[in-house]
Amino acid sequence: MDPFVTLTAPAVPLDIANIDTDQLLPARFLKKPRSAGYGNFLLRDERKPGFPLDEPAYAGARVLVTDRNFGCGSSREGAVYALVDGGFRCVVAPSFGDIFAANAAKNGLLTITLPEETVAELRRQLQEAPGAAVTVDLPAQTLTGPDGRPLAFAIDPFKKECLIEGLDDVALTLRHQDAIDAFDRADAAARPWLVPGT
Repeated sequence: MDPFVTLTAPAVPLDIANIDTDQLLPARFLKKPRSAGYGNFLLRDERKPGFPLDEPAYAGARVLVTDRNFGCGSSREGAVYALVDGGFRCVVAPSFGDIFAANAAKNGLLTITLPEETVAELRRQLQEAPGAAVTVDLPAQTLTGPDGRPLAFAIDPFKKECLIEGLDDVALTLRHQDAIDAFDRADAAARPWLVPGT
């Protein structure tokens, strides 16, 4: 996955609470191959005239600023794929579904939790200045909105390291390739009857 260090990009406000994973990616699209991308299916059933993600002023948004309990519902990693394939690198909300937040970090999508009033104010600023950019500085753990005020956020140190270095589960495992190979050799020598073809 791509490293996430700093990002300055347009942000789109989505003033809807309790967006669940089935809304993010309706189940009927889960049969599509991942390689085809899920971006076109993001919030497909919510896309009515005037929906913020379809407004030209928010084109190219990489940050989604939404409401509480974002990503609640079932464990559907495809919901994260839809956001990432839709161009998003960061979602800001007062709270997230736990499983969604874990899946997001494993796929390079930063979730930022801020107080409800702070997120509401950030959405208001973005509604008043459509297309305005925000800056996310992950090493400093700050998000700077259109008003120029940096907002500090907390993040698990391990998730932070993985995002900054672009490490998914496979890349984390491969960091230990030498130790894995050494174990395999030692185990094969100690228990040769377990090695196929011997």
